[in-house]
Amino acid sequence: MEEVQIDTPYGCPSDKLRLGTLEGMDVVFLARHGRHHTYSPTEIPYRANIWALKSQNVRWIISPSAVGSLQEQIRPLDMVVPDQFIDRTHQRPLTFFSDGAVAHVTMADPFCPILSRLLSEEGEKLMPEARQIHKGGTYLAMEGPAFSTRAESQLYRSWGCKVIGMTNHTEARLSREAEIAYTSLSMVTDYDCWHEGFGNVSVEMILDNLKTNAKLATKIIEATAKRINELRPYSESHYSLKNSLMTAKDKVSAETRQKLNLFTETYWGKFKK
Repeated sequence: MEEVQIDTPYGCPSDKLRLGTLEGMDVVFLARHGRHHTYSPTEIPYRANIWALKSQNVRWIISPSAVGSLQEQIRPLDMVVPDQFIDRTHQRPLTFFSDGAVAHVTMADPFCPILSRLLSEEGEKLMPEARQIHKGGTYLAMEGPAFSTRAESQLYRSWGCKVIGMTNHTEARLSREAEIAYTSLSMVTDYDCWHEGFGNVSVEMILDNLKTNAKLATKIIEATAKRINELRPYSESHYSLKNSLMTAKDKVSAETRQKLNLFTETYWGKFKK
């Protein structure tokens, strides 16, 4: 596996990109928190990460991550492929488009439905009988790094949210602007703190359950990569900027045009200094 360091207009990604093949498909792996988990959810350089992946012609992202369950039937060691978000973060850049350039991408369906379907289908084939992969549901994105209060957890349950996590919403928003199809394999590690029959969520609990899920998650991702390689599925996300760019290119500064060129070249033409 080859490692490459990518410099981006948004700083360095959270780690070197690791390039290789999986089930015959060229793949790129990036540790969102850094390989030694040195970035908190707020500190992750999300824009640099997505820019770096786009620069390597990534078209589909499968994002495995740890989540807490907000519903009784979604048990620790289950997995969820969510289809919606509620965003409760408040300290993160959520767009590439600023500094004189505006784009309004659609986020009604924030996960790519085709990619999510493939992931769910492969997950169903591989899940042990005692565990389940849940298709659909709302992912509550919280700022972190602290876990929820009990009152917050109960509030999110009352909204009908299925799982809670700290990273996926920001990635999904930026991926849509980068015209990359995105889906999540959300691995349930705990019941957050709402469930009276279980102890409060802890790092030890999360790590133990993540280790249990890791081998299975790897198999599901490998199988999904094989399907993607065979099908090369169409996604509306691949054309999400087509009708979303609001600012005329001749009204955008050279500095901003240069930063956005990776995303806008198809529509604005290649930027030349």
